Amino acid sequence: MRLGVLDIGSNTGHLLVVDAAGGAAPLPASSYKEPLRLAEHLDASGAVTPAGIDALAAFAQQAKVVAEDKGCEDMLAFATSAVRDASNSDAVLAEVEGRTGVPLTVLSGEDEARLTFLSVRRWFGWSAGRLAVFDIGGGSLEIAGGANEAPDVAWSLPLGAARLSRAWFADGVPDEDRVRDLRRTIRAEIARDAGNLLRAGAPDKAVATSKTFRSLARICGAPGSSEGPLAPRVLPAAELREWIPKLMVMDHEALAALPGVSPSRTHQVVPGALVADAVMDIFGLEGLEICPWALREGVILERLDQLSVLG
Repeated sequence: MRLGVLDIGSNTGHLLVVDAAGGAAPLPASSYKEPLRLAEHLDASGAVTPAGIDALAAFAQQAKVVAEDKGCEDMLAFATSAVRDASNSDAVLAEVEGRTGVPLTVLSGEDEARLTFLSVRRWFGWSAGRLAVFDIGGGSLEIAGGANEAPDVAWSLPLGAARLSRAWFADGVPDEDRVRDLRRTIRAEIARDAGNLLRAGAPDKAVATSKTFRSLARICGAPGSSEGPLAPRVLPAAELREWIPKLMVMDHEALAALPGVSPSRTHQVVPGALVADAVMDIFGLEGLEICPWALREGVILERLDQLSVLG
């Protein structure tokens, strides 16, 4: 069957159209995305602004048209932390559905971590052993670990790259004192519940997913997308640590010239790097293997599992 997965993230709205079948890997057929930057369309009270709602509704309407044009039998539509954490979340969902007919489901942070873990498990298989999985989104950091398809532990922290950029670097290039304060804040937040994952011992494989980690891996020399999804990609802790001081003094033009960095996300590179560095340091990891599958694939796989059970 052909499925559309509409992912409303803190940075981007992304419709992924896949050909899906039980027991087979989802095969991407089409992709449509727009840089919504909802994490930056928040007012002082934490509500999504009218401009943000307009952008979201317009994207959802166009995504619906694209899904229909591509022959999707169903569209799974969900939103993550930007909508989840907004003070007017219910009003945003009602407005978008009223304008477009697209019902958005808000995923909890724990569900984000759980579904991302599922996709990583399916990608690497049982031979990967016990997994530790990390995902830096625009609004949140997801962490999960376990030896099965469902993680033993899964949680979410408000440490997304866009959220941190907006809160800490709104005035432009940060100075050393501000970076030091942010670094301390990030590490205290991650360390607070790190024991959830550390108690089970070192993972057999530590994995990272999604755009921020992919960009950082590219900066550190990982292969580009032209080499295909099967090319091994790793984010080494030591190399990232060497890069952070250089990234801190780069302007937007210099950051945009780095491999894997989108011009629209240059302001998120430093906070994302600080979170990634903290993750590897606190959990004692020398590096993270990059998985091409993430939350969207997890949503698809869970739906296929449900259809299989129902059938």
